[in-house]
Amino acid sequence: MVDTNILILASVVNPVMPKDIDTTPEDPALQFQVWQWLVEFENSPARLVLDSAGKIKEEYDNKLGFNDYGIQVVIHKWSTLAVDNVEIQYNADGHAILQAPLDLVVHDLADRKMVAAALEAMKHYGESAIAFAGDTDWHDWEQALLQAGLSLEPIIEDWSRAKHAEKANRR
Repeated sequence: MVDTNILILASVVNPVMPKDIDTTPEDPALQFQVWQWLVEFENSPARLVLDSAGKIKEEYDNKLGFNDYGIQVVIHKWSTLAVDNVEIQYNADGHAILQAPLDLVVHDLADRKMVAAALEAMKHYGESAIAFAGDTDWHDWEQALLQAGLSLEPIIEDWSRAKHAEKANRR
């Protein structure tokens, strides 16, 4: 499972056709690190998980255009048959349904579809990881996600853990 922020950050620093949008983090070295991870992911046999309802791809498309690098990676994974489409349930408001205790833990309604898809992929394929970069909420949910059997792959872990600690100290 690839969180949208990875596709955005990698698109910002793509040397062929950079995207001009504000991102977190703003540090070009960290953005480059995320871009490198996505290049490696694109060229690896690793599979991309999407929901069969198309809501994850819809989120990607809401943030990026067809020519942006992140979307091109998604297209590449499709064209090489390296996408696993999984069935997840959505409520009447269009948010993915999670079972307890994750339904109380994952407060970001947009990220619930990522979690639900990763869980469904794990059921079918035996393992599943959620890769993320600029969104530190994943650290809030880390223990519950690990207990559910998922793996987290923080691409810029030192930065995200420091940013997460900084936010926690402000609370």
